[in-house]
Amino acid sequence: MSKRVVTFGEVLMRLTTASHERFEQSNSYNINFGGTEANVAASLARWDVSTYHITGFPNNAIGKTANAYLKKSGIHTDYIKFIEGRMGLYFLEHGVMQRSSKIIYDRFHSSFSQLEPSLFDWNEILKDANWFHWTGITPAISASAAQICLNAITTAQELGITISGDINYRRNLWQYGKSPLDIMPDLISKSNVIVGGLTDFKNCLNISADNYEEACKKIQKQYPNIHTISNTHRETISASHNKLSAVLWKNNTLYTSQTYDMQSIVDRIGGGDAFMAGLIYGLIHKENTEALEFALASSVLKHGITGDANLVSVEEVEQIVNGNNIGRLLR
Repeated sequence: MSKRVVTFGEVLMRLTTASHERFEQSNSYNINFGGTEANVAASLARWDVSTYHITGFPNNAIGKTANAYLKKSGIHTDYIKFIEGRMGLYFLEHGVMQRSSKIIYDRFHSSFSQLEPSLFDWNEILKDANWFHWTGITPAISASAAQICLNAITTAQELGITISGDINYRRNLWQYGKSPLDIMPDLISKSNVIVGGLTDFKNCLNISADNYEEACKKIQKQYPNIHTISNTHRETISASHNKLSAVLWKNNTLYTSQTYDMQSIVDRIGGGDAFMAGLIYGLIHKENTEALEFALASSVLKHGITGDANLVSVEEVEQIVNGNNIGRLLR
């Protein structure tokens, strides 16, 4: 049976200054579309996984252009809703060397934030799904987005579908009167695979630990539905030079990846989403260590690609894992 993955979250229009210009220098912006959950879906679609992204767009030409982008990426858009409102935006100034990148979000009161829970029949949407993916960004956007996310996760659990969540704690998003500790524990408790770090665990689950292994043990004891926990570790030498590794906790064992030295980074936005997509694909098709290495290599390749989406094949990822064709001219 072919795998079908459903993702849920907001898609934003990204406006990026050209050639590492600063905001004050730029007279034009390059336009892309992306969102953390949709980026996951885009990767999986390239890897021949049937993906459906669930979101809401403004009922205008911009919303329809964003929808066309998802279709072009191979994502099914059958259940996307078009309503009144505006497109969420974010502006990106790429850093270089010792100058950091900057992002400015303009997403409040977007169409997605105003979606009504009654718009989505999750039993219909998830009827043939094997996997549902969400992130901590979505329930932070609005009370209605949090409720829709809870409805989706609850239905997925009732249907016996594997549920993954990238906790992705974003402090500045929680503006509607609820804190992460009011919302996130219930969503996480119903999930099976989570990605997050010690800061995420503290802010979203109120779980503190001295190290990652200890945190994982506490989480599994308190939330027995969770069987897999993972995260990346980034060492930032400069905006252009990072080192990246990852860990995976499963079967009471902590697996550690190799470390990649990434010099001359092109675009790190979406690197975490590329890791998440690689982890989902890896957990479906591979064993634990192989799944972790596939996820990390997927993220590493994304750092060399402009835009939110990771435009690589399974074969390219596996070549990196195996140390083949790294940086070679292929023809």
